[in-house]
Amino acid sequence: MNRSSDDSAVPSKNALTPFSHEAASTAVPRRHVLRVALGGFAAVGMTSFGLSACGGSDDATPPDFAFGIASGDPLADRVMLWTHAQFAGLSADVPMAWEVASDAAFTTITASGNASATAATGHTVKVDAKGLSAGKDYYFRFRWGQHSSPVGKTRTLPAAGAASLALAVLTCSNYPAGYFHAYAEAAKSDAKYAVHLGDFIYEYAADGYASADAAKLGRLSQPATECLTLSDYRKRYAQYRSDPDSKNFHATLPVIAVWDDHEVANDTFKDGAENHTEGAEGRFTDRRNAAVQAWHEWMPVRTPDASNLLKIYRSFDFGGLAAMHMLETRLIGRDKQITFTDLMNPATASSAMTTLASPTRSMMGAEQLGWLQGQLAASKATWQVLGQQVLMARMAFPVSVLTALNPDNTSADAVAAGQKAINDYLTAKATAAQAPELLTDTQKALLNPAVNPLLGYNLDAWDGYPVEREIVLTTAKQLGKKLVVLAGDTHNAWASQLTLMDGSVVGHEFATSSISSPGFEEYLPTLTPDQSKAIFLGVVNDLKYADTSRRGFMLMRFTPAQATATWHFVSTVKSRSYAVDASATLSYSA
Repeated sequence: MNRSSDDSAVPSKNALTPFSHEAASTAVPRRHVLRVALGGFAAVGMTSFGLSACGGSDDATPPDFAFGIASGDPLADRVMLWTHAQFAGLSADVPMAWEVASDAAFTTITASGNASATAATGHTVKVDAKGLSAGKDYYFRFRWGQHSSPVGKTRTLPAAGAASLALAVLTCSNYPAGYFHAYAEAAKSDAKYAVHLGDFIYEYAADGYASADAAKLGRLSQPATECLTLSDYRKRYAQYRSDPDSKNFHATLPVIAVWDDHEVANDTFKDGAENHTEGAEGRFTDRRNAAVQAWHEWMPVRTPDASNLLKIYRSFDFGGLAAMHMLETRLIGRDKQITFTDLMNPATASSAMTTLASPTRSMMGAEQLGWLQGQLAASKATWQVLGQQVLMARMAFPVSVLTALNPDNTSADAVAAGQKAINDYLTAKATAAQAPELLTDTQKALLNPAVNPLLGYNLDAWDGYPVEREIVLTTAKQLGKKLVVLAGDTHNAWASQLTLMDGSVVGHEFATSSISSPGFEEYLPTLTPDQSKAIFLGVVNDLKYADTSRRGFMLMRFTPAQATATWHFVSTVKSRSYAVDASATLSYSA
């Protein structure tokens, strides 16, 4: 892994404050400075004098709005607006005006104001457009003199009494892995809002994860090196934002977003990451700060706490029908992941199991957990929805199967051993359900968790933080809340019951597939999609639906009576031509 040459862009302080880095000094021709200043002066005056008074001389070179526009974090009376604007080859700030209208022709301006895309924020700009009406579509744009950004469409949250809600839920958009067809399909859907659950970018070098077809597809990562500095992360966001489907999606739907690990580095936790080597790649805190700053610059999010950019957990109320609580599960409170190797190694198993079951082990941190409990208690909405990154449902496999399924060993003998372990366990499970008196001693041992323990196959998910999960689910049960959890991260689609340790059902989890990152079809190449699906559904008791091979997005619908997920799968992300399958759907009643 090579460090970018622009190391000066890494913030030097551990404490995170918004956009605290200093702008680089760049020599600017005096004549162009004058033209920029005059054009900017005209733009600043636009709001006061109306569109007919828009200034900016015809020969002035306008700024480039190359990365489109976006909106996000809608409330009933406001929404965040975003764009990136820069004069070609210059670091000068870009003063402009913004407008929100009730019609696409902008004949009725509802809100307007002035803003500036500054070098200090990487030439991104965000404004909080206030004074809007609840549950209404709006159009928005940014202006520099006579020149305009693309026009976007957004929507405020509904007023009390909402009877229906449609959300497009997305995650894991990997540029080199393939095209962003899921963004295109979400924009075409009847969703009114979008929820992005993280991995908006991936941090790897151009020859890293999921890049085998990148050159053929014309989607090699930029910068070519792994993202380590603020400059690196900004360039990576710019590339992802340059994708036409991404631009159209963000111009069509207001997005409510949180980050996952790849916005920083793979398998991030509060003190480091699997894909970070302390020292050789600089300090993790510097890398984290740079990554988080870039996320706040490039995402249309409202910052809950300007003094701490890590604190992105926040709630949205959809007219009393659903309250959605967006969680931060990576950087604030997450303890380091336990590895399956540690649990299986006789020398470390006892210590690892003690750590796994520790009552203080945390994914969210005590402050955020208390906040969530307070939000759940205070909300009167019909549905309580957790928008978060990783699977919360129990995805427990017996150790006999986990040890036999080794994706790093695909030899004939290893494949046969894995199949035998699965068949033996499923046969024992079926026998116990149909004719328990026929169980052999070997089968009884397979089904005895004291002999053949059940462990989460992915300890980076909530299976690696079982006590805190129990606290969250117990809170929902004690409060009598109708709980729905949204999840991403795995690149596969799932639906599960959410159960306490005693087996009682508390709620339901719906997980979306990835936009482009590969799933089990790549991780377990010796198994067909039907085989891997059958294994998961057969082994995992709480699992009710699985798709382990297709990319896409999930459309969540809420009514007072039901929560319904419909998975929209694209046939390929490796070709511009593709088909869509939206036949998979699952509902739960309130």
